[in-house]
Amino acid sequence: MYLIIAILMFSFLIFIHEFGHFFTAKLFGVKVNEFSIFMGPRLLHWGRGETTYSLRLLPIGGFCAMEGEDGSSDDPRAFTQKAPWKRAIILAAGAGMNFLTGFLVLVLLYVSAAGFRTLEVTEIAEGCKAAGENGIQVGDVITEIDGENLYIFSDFQLITDRVGQGLMDVEVLRDGKKVTLRDVDMSKSLFEDNGQQVERYGLTFGAVAENSFGTCLRNAWLTSIDFARMVKMGLLDLITGAVGMKDMSGPVGIVDAIQETGHSAESTSAGVMNVIYFGAFIAINLAFMNMLPIPALDGGHIFFLIVTWIVEGITKKKIDPKYEAYIHAAGLVLLLGLMLLVTLNDIVRILAGG
Repeated sequence: MYLIIAILMFSFLIFIHEFGHFFTAKLFGVKVNEFSIFMGPRLLHWGRGETTYSLRLLPIGGFCAMEGEDGSSDDPRAFTQKAPWKRAIILAAGAGMNFLTGFLVLVLLYVSAAGFRTLEVTEIAEGCKAAGENGIQVGDVITEIDGENLYIFSDFQLITDRVGQGLMDVEVLRDGKKVTLRDVDMSKSLFEDNGQQVERYGLTFGAVAENSFGTCLRNAWLTSIDFARMVKMGLLDLITGAVGMKDMSGPVGIVDAIQETGHSAESTSAGVMNVIYFGAFIAINLAFMNMLPIPALDGGHIFFLIVTWIVEGITKKKIDPKYEAYIHAAGLVLLLGLMLLVTLNDIVRILAGG
């Protein structure tokens, strides 16, 4: 069941991404030659008006083929004939639709929530190293730890685990004012819990029991921003070498993670809810990744659009679009190669039971 949900989820995210391009292209009068879900050989296709709609074999993407994307068309309705700001909106619309989808999914999930945990400290255990006159106090709302914002309750664990234990600068909201606490000892101590010694910070956080629609929207938005920040953290870890290729996952690994997320839940209904929540994370992940200024991605196209606009504005000479096309083609080859390596890594890891 979770495999079917995963396939449907990916298909929907691909569709909604390409629909963002398609809708804005049509809105701005750009001629769309083909709208396709997936890549490779056609399985199904039909025509309506000037556009061919198709379903292809390989579930690794999709495309909205606009007239003149490669810069070789003189058609007045070609993509390249439109104003730069219109082209930028068309290019960004796919990622925008993915982000909006993730946000709306979170709203739907949070509507039925009984309440939300907060970052307000409601109790401090005796022996908590972070407490004190110059430290954290009851009533403080923790908003930042060592330069990293805390958006939602789970961020406390996320950021402290990432930064590590020790002295940290902590920003709190105290009596309506921001207060920066220097060199707070954010180290765990041993506390007794039901007769057992456990390591923890000794801070108890509050909750909002009333779930108004405004509270729901706010928490869905903050969770969306948090998801995007987690993607940024992952990229930084990859660049700095904190994680390697073996830690990356592609579609195969994500499908496996979705199944594991569902099966590890206490019940089928809880499993479905967890998978849908994970789907919201994937949607926002795709939105963020697609806007990176990397050739072949929408962010790369927008980057070259801005560069071309600036250079042509200064030199008053038109840049031959074939050079950008070469760069994007090379970028696509590299991305497909990376996807293949990551997929093989996923398969080996799954077969090894890792």
